Amino acid sequence: MRPNSELMKNITVIGAGTMGNGIAHVFAQYGYQVTICDVSQAALDKALVTIEKNLNRMVEKQKLTEQDKLSTLSRISKETDLANSVKNADLVVEAATENMDLKLKIFTEIDKHSPAHTILATNTSSISITKIASATQRPEKVIGMHFMNPVPVIKLVEIIRGFSTSNEVCDTIFEISKKMDKVPVEVKDYPGFVANRLLMVMINEAIGTLYDGICGVEEIDTIMKLGMTHQMGPLQLADFIGLDVCLSIMRVIHDGFGNPKYAPSPLLINMVNAGLLGVKNGNGFYLHSKDSKELIVNPKFERRFK
Repeated sequence: MRPNSELMKNITVIGAGTMGNGIAHVFAQYGYQVTICDVSQAALDKALVTIEKNLNRMVEKQKLTEQDKLSTLSRISKETDLANSVKNADLVVEAATENMDLKLKIFTEIDKHSPAHTILATNTSSISITKIASATQRPEKVIGMHFMNPVPVIKLVEIIRGFSTSNEVCDTIFEISKKMDKVPVEVKDYPGFVANRLLMVMINEAIGTLYDGICGVEEIDTIMKLGMTHQMGPLQLADFIGLDVCLSIMRVIHDGFGNPKYAPSPLLINMVNAGLLGVKNGNGFYLHSKDSKELIVNPKFERRFK
């Protein structure tokens, strides 16, 4: 039977991190019943606090009413048991850590416990949809739905069709994305897809430029912001994404194509090994503090180019 976006009512989001809570927020805001599932109750509680904080910000900016906010929150429930979270789902969106083995395990479980009609989507930013689909008995219903961070703000959703994904499923996900005021763009299932194949290579090259001693952190970002009209420089953006995530994606692209030009910069590898992960732990190319929005170059880099 052809999937129909009008029949999609119950959404389960697997993973309560930054992407998961953003995805849950948007679905709930546009009228869907949403269950967020995570093994950690603390992560679920934190996700709801974040969603409410972001909704409050939208109310302050008069993008939503107070009643809209309360209605959105009333449509979100929390669950720590994966099987229970997907038993009534029409669409499952997995937004767990970018790890192949973990995703294959999750998709085996959601395939086993969700209804036959359920579409299984992944928010992976680089891992093969076809490979993920191989862990299920319904590869025609598996699709990539790559949201961008911050999810409530950025319009783009990169829709990745796996080798077996049906036209009907692809059409349904397009319709759902548009109903949430997003702009879906279909791409083929190759390493990094399009968004990260282009973005991560740029970020990796920026890190390589720093590694080669051509100029400093602030200078690289200034050139790209002022010269290329980017809202955020590549090194600042790498911090925002997470340097560990950048490294993971670069490794997927490098392994997928086997081309030396996609090899992650030695500096990126060293920084991740040293625990410099960017905004998530306050230490990357810049120092990040909740109390200050000022960009402060990490002292590890600021004197090297003077």
